[in-house]
Amino acid sequence: MSRAEQPSRRSVLAAAVVAAVAGGSAPATATDATADAEDPAQAQTRFVDNRAWTTYADWRGGTARGTRPVAGSRPGVVLDAPVGTVDYTDPHTGRTATWEYATWTSPVHRLSVPSAEAIASWNAHTPDGTWLQVELRGTYTDGTNTPWYVMGRWAAGDRDIKRTSVDDQKDGKSSIWTDTFAIDDPSTGLRLASYRLRLTLYRKPGIKSTLTVWRLGAMGSDVPDRFTVPATTPGLARELAVPRYSQDIHEGQYPEYDNGGEAWCSPTSSQMIIEYWGGRLTPEQLAWVDPSYADPQVCHAARFTYDHQYEGCGNWPFNAAYAATFKGLQGVVTRLGSLTDLETLIAAGIPAMTSQSFLASELTGAGYGTAGHLMTVIGFTADGDVIANDPASPSNEAVRRVYRRRDWENIWLRTKRYNAAGAVVSGTGGVCYLYFPAQPTAQQRLALEAVGVH
Repeated sequence: MSRAEQPSRRSVLAAAVVAAVAGGSAPATATDATADAEDPAQAQTRFVDNRAWTTYADWRGGTARGTRPVAGSRPGVVLDAPVGTVDYTDPHTGRTATWEYATWTSPVHRLSVPSAEAIASWNAHTPDGTWLQVELRGTYTDGTNTPWYVMGRWAAGDRDIKRTSVDDQKDGKSSIWTDTFAIDDPSTGLRLASYRLRLTLYRKPGIKSTLTVWRLGAMGSDVPDRFTVPATTPGLARELAVPRYSQDIHEGQYPEYDNGGEAWCSPTSSQMIIEYWGGRLTPEQLAWVDPSYADPQVCHAARFTYDHQYEGCGNWPFNAAYAATFKGLQGVVTRLGSLTDLETLIAAGIPAMTSQSFLASELTGAGYGTAGHLMTVIGFTADGDVIANDPASPSNEAVRRVYRRRDWENIWLRTKRYNAAGAVVSGTGGVCYLYFPAQPTAQQRLALEAVGVH
């Protein structure tokens, strides 16, 4: 299980129809999906806006200062000619070093859904001696602007800098909660209307290697808070062959990374799906792990998703970025709106990691409660129940679980819930990691588009 969820509002998004993929028809449009959210027989309105910069035209369309776009099968942006140097003191080591830097700034993106929350994510190659920073600056619906908020300082490794979120960012209207931009008081009606993202690419002076960013984007979302969600009708029976890894067998290992394996639900789930897509770590990459430990790749995933400010492995964009360090993979953080969305993905062979929080009594068969936990959805039974690889299991063999469909819908999709003390706290609102091929098949592309990911 993970650290407790930050006190931000977790919004719900909406459904897509599994038949758009399974039957080969075109994906539903936003208009097609709009319906009465209280009618479980109808699709829900989608309360999410996903925008990503991934194409050569996208990278050419931004404002470059010392960066340039690169074409090819996986277009990106690279540090070309640094525009200056800067001294950065790592808050987690106290070391100060000088770095060359260049920037790329996206065009303004006007949100189709004025949003109470936004989460950025990115995919990049950062060889030794390089790192990046992602920032977001938005305009509110009242016409005023946010500051440039740091959404993450990241490198694939941890020798040059310690990857980190940045606390204490706020302007009286919004705040950054680890990896999430959140309006402080959504009841006022204030929302984020538009934003720009800025990449700053860093490298050690004089080195020849450079870093490449292939994907940069953000997901904005907004939906009224609710304790329950409409029930959906089962539409698929399929199970994907996803590797099974237990976080619990790593209890006490490498406590410097979020107190050890008992808190590693996010990297353990990430590693399952990475290996489902064929991602493998070399013996050289795993050489640092104690050879007596089983499944050393889980330890590796914990180390290389760890956020040194949050002091945990559950930073959502850091997990997506870690997945994209494996050849041929990309990763995003989004929200889905229903189990129908998950069925759409499973039908195309795409498993998903979902974030949920619940009391032990709310998820039949789990045997535990949690303030925040990641699991991997790998399929559905003939009755529509959820087949999940739950890393909070005593062994790898015990990881596969079947959970009741109705239980799962509520604990994953609600935005409000009651904790054990009876207090109202936030729900995760459909948060999901999606990892999929950099070159998806036509069926996979249709499924991703149907749930709002491009």
